[in-house]
Amino acid sequence: MRLSELAGSEGLNPTMLSRIVAKLEDADLARRTPDIVDGRVVHLAATDRGRALYEVIRSQRTDALKFALEQMSPDEQRRLADALPVLESLVEALKQRGR
Repeated sequence: MRLSELAGSEGLNPTMLSRIVAKLEDADLARRTPDIVDGRVVHLAATDRGRALYEVIRSQRTDALKFALEQMSPDEQRRLADALPVLESLVEALKQRGR
């Protein structure tokens, strides 16, 4: 992924993203590579270690969400389901703001 695309999708300014990426590289979680065609463009890719950590975090997040949903009453679950379209619109608006 291009760093500029990542900055836009995450709503981060490029300077902040560069600092974050440097820390990810130091931890061997990501790697920057220059574009073959355009040397000004930098791509970011997860290392094997980074992908493994991502999977662990994703699994833990999924388990936590599942647990929280199971604690809700059926009425609360229904109200949450009814609110999903509004929440999706909110997320999309936030993504657009970051571009």
